[in-house]
Amino acid sequence: MMAFQILINITIAIIWMFLQNSYTASSFIVGYGIGILLLLFLRRFLAFDFYMKRVWSIFKLIILFIKELSLANIDMMKIVLGPKSNLKPGIIAMPTKLETEWQITLLACLISLTPGTISMDFSDDNEIIYIHAVNAGDKEEVIRNIQKNFEQTIMEATK
Repeated sequence: MMAFQILINITIAIIWMFLQNSYTASSFIVGYGIGILLLLFLRRFLAFDFYMKRVWSIFKLIILFIKELSLANIDMMKIVLGPKSNLKPGIIAMPTKLETEWQITLLACLISLTPGTISMDFSDDNEIIYIHAVNAGDKEEVIRNIQKNFEQTIMEATK
């Protein structure tokens, strides 16, 4: 349904360009904005979820990943450049509520792309992801952080 709404929105933008007799990028953007407002208004009368909600969730996921990536890089710099190392590396079994394989794969990729953690394996039923963490001192906090940030945002973006 999201692709159909985007197609309708682009069609509205093109119609707007024709009505204005202006074939510029700014005219298209204004038409696209009008299309968003029309779809926002029509969602009350039709049985579909507004697609910009999902676009916003995807944007939040990207921003969250950039934030977590930056924080993890700072933590890794502290570990590498610090005088004393109190690291407790370990393997964490993290239960997941994600259902589809591509959601679980996305979570595993986000975990692996964040410095200091890597996804190692999955349980046979895909309900547990095994993660190696450079500093797994408080395993419950690591699990809670991943579930609260990445897992919840992935569920919002892919529902």
